[in-house]
Amino acid sequence: MSVMAQTSPGTYIPADRPTAPGKKSAPMWAVLLAACAGQFLVVLDVSVVNTALPSMRADLGMSPLGLQWVVNSYSIAFAGFMLLGGRAGDLFGRKRMFLVGLALFTAASLAGGLAQADWQLLAARAVQGLGAAVLAPSTLTILTSAVPEGPARVRAIGTWSAVGAGGGAAGGLVGGVLTDLLSWRWVLLINVPIGALVILAGAAWLSESRASGTRRIDLPGAILVTAGLATLAYGIVQTEQKGWTAAETLVPLAAGLALLAAFLLVEARTKEPLMPLKLFRVRSVSAANAAMFMCGGGMFAMWYFMTLYAQNVLDYSPMKAGLALIPSSLTIVLGSKLAPRLMPVIGAKNVSVIGIVIAAAGFGWQSTMTADGAYVTAIMLPGIVMMLGAGLASTPLASLATSGAQPKDAGLVSGLINTSRTMGGSLGLAVLSTVAATTMAGSTTPQALTDGYAAAFRTSGIILLAGVVVMLLWMPGERSAARRREN
Repeated sequence: MSVMAQTSPGTYIPADRPTAPGKKSAPMWAVLLAACAGQFLVVLDVSVVNTALPSMRADLGMSPLGLQWVVNSYSIAFAGFMLLGGRAGDLFGRKRMFLVGLALFTAASLAGGLAQADWQLLAARAVQGLGAAVLAPSTLTILTSAVPEGPARVRAIGTWSAVGAGGGAAGGLVGGVLTDLLSWRWVLLINVPIGALVILAGAAWLSESRASGTRRIDLPGAILVTAGLATLAYGIVQTEQKGWTAAETLVPLAAGLALLAAFLLVEARTKEPLMPLKLFRVRSVSAANAAMFMCGGGMFAMWYFMTLYAQNVLDYSPMKAGLALIPSSLTIVLGSKLAPRLMPVIGAKNVSVIGIVIAAAGFGWQSTMTADGAYVTAIMLPGIVMMLGAGLASTPLASLATSGAQPKDAGLVSGLINTSRTMGGSLGLAVLSTVAATTMAGSTTPQALTDGYAAAFRTSGIILLAGVVVMLLWMPGERSAARRREN
């Protein structure tokens, strides 16, 4: 197990041993630029495709339910292999995994941009997600290894966090502009020249580092959890077309659950598990991950349905749809910045509960949308409320999870909660898409589409309120968690 060094409250990173003593280091700004550029690409591609979805569907003849897999194939692969990517960086070197992940991500972007059939696009998106999972964990560790502890490192981490939030916020606008001015293919192809430049910069500027000690790669665990999530999500979407009792539904649902059960069995028996189950014995860790899973399930699909509503019902162009979501995109950044200021005053648990309640209210407001809604009341204001709540909730949930764990496990727990959020989002999108499609009953009129999207937003609000119940009944207070950690 690697030694952990605290960099800021609730944030721990592995202490590194240099692998190339005597080598002249690149300027800190160069390392920061390369690491942040990689992080920006990874986060951007979670949301950049949303405004291009209607164009993809028209060009490749994709089904409405199949559209969600453009998002899900990326996010499931990203979530399933994220912890494995972090371990690979520890074992084989962060710079090496940064370059390997970025090369894989860039090549998959090229393949997706040139896709001539829907299956080709979905396969490329899955490989993109795998590349992102290898790349993303290394970006922060590379940065913190290059910047000395103290105010400079805090500023560097703040820049890295802001770039990540900016990538998510910019996704809708970037996707809309590229789709409108060029084509949906450039939503993916734009990654190719940028990725190539970052690869060259990373090769020239980054120094290699590894965690002290040795670790095994839990490849079976990563494959089982990713396959289980994908199969379970496929079974969920089959319920709309085949019903709950059809073999086409029951077989993938049972197979998905069996794969996830096999994953838990492997994790319980392997010496170096991808997801150490012992961590979930800590009440705050298990409660925070359960709440984050539900928040991901309720909130992740917001951009997906808002984009479809704007383009398919209100007849916005891709660029206009991207511009329409800028206020809500900026609000989630505001909420993320506001949460740390409120946490010392009213407590992390209370801030997270308030944030989830605010988000649920926003989703309830959004569910009142109409087929002829005005921008301010049908998109902007409810979007601001939803994303303000999302920003307020995420930071304290992560803090609660890490504060309940031992310092040596804090880095792993941070990875777990990010994985829980992405996994919840992937399955949530499958559930909510099925709810929307069932409500539409095969109709594509503006009113039917509006009713379907509204049903999805209502369901999201219910999921979030269930998350509030989990927080209130399961999450211990910060004082009791601190006492257990000290003991």
